Amino acid sequence: MSSTPQSIVEKMMTALKLREIGVKLENDLHVFDTSFSKPFITISREPGSGGKVIGQLIAKKLHYAFYDHELIDEIAHSTKLRKSILDQVDEKGRSGLQDLIQELINPDYVSDITYFTHLCRVILTLAYKGNVVILGRGANFITPQARGLHVRCTAPQAVLVQRAVDFEGHTPLIAKEIVAKYSKDRRDFVKQYFDKDIRKPEHYDLVLNTTFYSPEESSELIIQAMKHKLNL
Repeated sequence: MSSTPQSIVEKMMTALKLREIGVKLENDLHVFDTSFSKPFITISREPGSGGKVIGQLIAKKLHYAFYDHELIDEIAHSTKLRKSILDQVDEKGRSGLQDLIQELINPDYVSDITYFTHLCRVILTLAYKGNVVILGRGANFITPQARGLHVRCTAPQAVLVQRAVDFEGHTPLIAKEIVAKYSKDRRDFVKQYFDKDIRKPEHYDLVLNTTFYSPEESSELIIQAMKHKLNL
């Protein structure tokens, strides 16, 4: 019997769960690489690096779907939970104690396991379908490394803060606090769920310092890198 997209995703979910509890898989997740025949791009980004705009440009040029907060829409649809509730836990690290307390006082609270399980399932399904750009949420740690292009958009701290001042209208002090908060949330999220340092370059095919590249130029660089890696 041939494998269906759903069965492949469920097998990968099982592999992810086994790896999470420390079971060493002989071939790990790359045994599923050949099942993912269509290209996809994951983009990890520092706040202020332009990662979202760059991802949207890539999707437009390639006629791909683009997923950022749309991932939360998909999770809300599959879990029948309110999007406003899921937004509160999106890309944030949490402790088991926090979950326990919140579950006692808030019946609508979503545990980190529920959120993470559905997030993985949604991202794997989208990557399997292909022709998609997925922003953030540790997507590069969930999807097959060999079958997509995995990008990290970054810039020096001073550049990130200045962009928050220029484009968001924040004062320098507020901009610095916002950049620091979002950076920490994303680092903590990846550390908690994947036990990885989001900043390490070995987790990506391409790390792009956007200081001297416009979103247009950055999108072209990423498209060319994808075509080269995947022989498109």
